[in-house]
Amino acid sequence: MPQDDQTGDKITQRVLAYLTSGAGRYQKIEQINTPLNWRDQTSDILASVIEAFPQPVFVTDIGTHIVAANLSARQFAPAMRLGEPLSRSLRAPDLLDAVTRVLAGGEAEKTSWSEKAPVERWFEAHIAPLKCDSYELASMISLHDLTEANRVEQMRVDFIANASHELRTPLSSLLGFVETLQGPAKNDEIARGKFLRIMREQAERMARLIDDLLSLSRIEQHMHVHPATPVDLSLLVAHILDTLAPITEENAIALKLDLDPGVIVPGDRDELARIIENLIENALKYGASEQGDLPIEISLKQSGRFVAFAVRDHGPGIASAHIPRLTERFYRVDAGKSRAKGGTGLGLAIVKHIALRHRGRLVIESRLGEGSLFKVILPSVETI
Repeated sequence: MPQDDQTGDKITQRVLAYLTSGAGRYQKIEQINTPLNWRDQTSDILASVIEAFPQPVFVTDIGTHIVAANLSARQFAPAMRLGEPLSRSLRAPDLLDAVTRVLAGGEAEKTSWSEKAPVERWFEAHIAPLKCDSYELASMISLHDLTEANRVEQMRVDFIANASHELRTPLSSLLGFVETLQGPAKNDEIARGKFLRIMREQAERMARLIDDLLSLSRIEQHMHVHPATPVDLSLLVAHILDTLAPITEENAIALKLDLDPGVIVPGDRDELARIIENLIENALKYGASEQGDLPIEISLKQSGRFVAFAVRDHGPGIASAHIPRLTERFYRVDAGKSRAKGGTGLGLAIVKHIALRHRGRLVIESRLGEGSLFKVILPSVETI
């Protein structure tokens, strides 16, 4: 049962006295939405610190009833009321067990738990006993949201696993061919030439993967630094189209261009070139129409304070379920086809991160059987 008002007031007063280093001057908390206040200047400062602390902080009495909570705690559990059991606001059995042990005279504890609804979240709690002279006051619980930290750690683990797998495949192939060349094919000139060609392809695949990994790492390291050097995007697109002309001619791929002249954006020229190359090369690899009679459309348009570079293809399209994951590292809609065409699975991740570093964004639209649109929107020089 919740304590009566007199007992609750006494507990609250002792808690506040403890938190203000025994200053002994405080005001009663009248309601849960009233910030903690003390009359003494030092106490006021400390009260403000506790109230503004970014993590939720709860204080319970010996019976695990809530007697104090800071702003973050009230926002975390908006339905909470003073005097009610902690279990009504924090439905975490491991946490409640830890609080019970601490209140029974145990040492400070740390525990963690997860909540599945409405979305999965992870939390860690530090529980410490509060004492004033020989009187057992209460427990103080501070919560830490570990969701983002766990997500980042899982991304790191997945990244290492995927990178290791991507490198292991061509490396295993290389080792197998080396063993063959040292054995059965040692004196077979035809087999030796064939195997060396394949080995070169696998080595180049590894080199592309390592280059992309290093590029992504460099971009992420400088995400907080926004490039400001003016770059003529019109000239850059034209230059890259010239370098890709042999590929389009060899594969009889038609291009339809709609490029505004004199489009200037603030940026890093090499990184912007990487965006253009990746999007056009992706369209050349995967976006050709089945009949081969529809061109790949490439546009560069300035509208007001923003610039849009877009590549539209008329290929098989992408199912909507895949679109949100296309910019994940190593995510492929068709892994076998991507590897066969020399893809590393990092191209769109690189495009996305470069766009973000340039204060822009990547937009992807696609439907099965109708092709895909990849568009990067960037601020123009006038915007900066």
